[in-house]
Amino acid sequence: MTGNDPLSSALSGLNNAESVGHLDQTVSPASNEIGSVLEVFYDRGYIDGFSFVDDGKAGEFEVELKGAINECGPVKPRYSAGADEFEKWEKRFLPARDYGTLVVTTSHGIMSHYEAREAGIGGQVIAYVY
Repeated sequence: MTGNDPLSSALSGLNNAESVGHLDQTVSPASNEIGSVLEVFYDRGYIDGFSFVDDGKAGEFEVELKGAINECGPVKPRYSAGADEFEKWEKRFLPARDYGTLVVTTSHGIMSHYEAREAGIGGQVIAYVY
């Protein structure tokens, strides 16, 4: 049984699996948002890979962990951040400058705050990982 926020459940499951040393984790139910967040984690080198498994319902993601996540979690409430305001949110959610990644949803899709800053677009901060 899942809670009201599938992204929060998925990230806490990844965080718990990493803390006990598991190398794989099943994230259920699957959604496009969770898939995009996992794509950011993969691009930034926090996970080895993931794949979608169709179970006839919502589906699930099989995530291959590599032990690189110290902590990850959702950002509640979803804070809006302009392209020049990401440093403020880095100070709040990440332990040090240029250490970790904020996951941002923008009008161009879900991406890391590094990509959003480079593109000069703002959005809403939805998750963090380091």
